[in-house]
Amino acid sequence: MSAGMTLILGGVRSGKSRLAERLAQDSGLPVTCIATATADDDEMRARIAAHRARRPATWSLVEEPFQLAATLHTHAAPDRCLLVDCLTLWLTNLLMSADERALERERAALLETLPHLPGRILLVGNETNMGITPLGALNRRYCDEAGRLHQSLASLCDRVILTVAGLPLVLKGERV
Repeated sequence: MSAGMTLILGGVRSGKSRLAERLAQDSGLPVTCIATATADDDEMRARIAAHRARRPATWSLVEEPFQLAATLHTHAAPDRCLLVDCLTLWLTNLLMSADERALERERAALLETLPHLPGRILLVGNETNMGITPLGALNRRYCDEAGRLHQSLASLCDRVILTVAGLPLVLKGERV
């Protein structure tokens, strides 16, 4: 296992991003935020702006919607904290890609790369699999892929946290 790798899961507006930002700040390390969102509409642009406004100006920002493993490999360092927000937007980007093999390729690259990265890594994702099975093949595939991704990442991470109503519940590893 890679020391300092944390997976933070939660629903929409659960407090997962704020928790990740606090943990990044508390690390005392220089922080690079790797953002996977794409600003396709006004609502998403507003969400992205709110995240940017909350973060310290000293943090670096890298926007990468597809090649997460390569981006992590490029920016990871023993004296740096990388904050990935968000895994499930990255997953969505890959599912919607015209390249049908992109998801399989990029997921495998991420799982292969993560255990070898130096420094502190914080991974944020939406937990979508706590309700009913959604209608529609794409929606079900998204939930299935998110569940598989989160399980694989949880096995690699030193700490896994579920965030509900702004409260962190540590599922694996040290308390917050």
